[in-house]
Amino acid sequence: MAVLTFTDRGIYCPAGDFHIDPWRPVDRALITHGHSDHARPGHQRYLATEAAAPVIRHRLGAIRIETIRYGEARRIGDATVSFHPAGHVPGSAQIRVEVAGEVWVVSGDYKLQRDALSEPFEPVPCHAFISECTFGLPVFRWQDPAIVTEAIGAWWASNRAEGRFSVIGAYAFGKAQRLLAGVAPAGPILTHGAVEATNQVLRDQGIALPETVQVTPDLDIKAFPGALVIAPPSALGGPWMRRFGPASTAFASGWMALRGVRRRRAADRGFVISDHADWPGLNAAIRATGAERIFVTHGYTAQFRRWLVDQGFDAEVVATEYEGEMLETSSAPATPEVEE
Repeated sequence: MAVLTFTDRGIYCPAGDFHIDPWRPVDRALITHGHSDHARPGHQRYLATEAAAPVIRHRLGAIRIETIRYGEARRIGDATVSFHPAGHVPGSAQIRVEVAGEVWVVSGDYKLQRDALSEPFEPVPCHAFISECTFGLPVFRWQDPAIVTEAIGAWWASNRAEGRFSVIGAYAFGKAQRLLAGVAPAGPILTHGAVEATNQVLRDQGIALPETVQVTPDLDIKAFPGALVIAPPSALGGPWMRRFGPASTAFASGWMALRGVRRRRAADRGFVISDHADWPGLNAAIRATGAERIFVTHGYTAQFRRWLVDQGFDAEVVATEYEGEMLETSSAPATPEVEE
């Protein structure tokens, strides 16, 4: 019997009778992290890391959730599980499942680049590794994050000198706080309500973030000239933006490496920064596990599988309902145009 199987409800462990990041309601769900494509409502019982649970509760409401420390082994039925840092967002985990001496690891979403926010990725030795490949093409290679945050700071300073707001689109959980933790405050920072609500959850956990002011209907925007504004990507294309008048817009995403995506978003700037592994990161993470069997999911799965097979791995594609970093667009471009 396989340690894990792939069902219409999600990744399932027969020996422990639990699912990992299921997308249909189940009795027991082990959750890698709090993004909505991995932590969904409707399950009877949840298990997540201590650091992931507050955001999951914030997003899902009154749920029955247990917590587990990183590295703590827990017996569930005939399976032993443990959670290990994934480096994706605060509290994110890879889930190790061992049954009768065979070890499989579900990565969830992960990145190897370190930041000032998330627990650093730790490779977990295993026989089989289930890996995302959101950015599973050689064109995706991230710069040093310090270079990107310096560029964001320079863009903000230039706009401030011209009396314009700098409005940047970033995921409300993870990316927004990573920007806050990395960009040197050089003036007021305003946030969309979705971002600020998550900021508060993380601050309550003891995560240090610079001071921010939530944009509300009665806020006097003119009192914050030249402010940096952080909002979910969807807010930049709607009526919420009108209150800022003249403003420069930008998006922070790995997809900004592609000319076509940046052009369709019609932003003034695109900053290439991602909470997912790039091409070198995916390859390094997979090799560090020592696994011979690799299952790839959400992203450039067909292309990445072919590459892994060419490298000597037993690799398969697994269909899931995870989205990865979609920047609230339809899907990853099949033939990407590379930003030069």
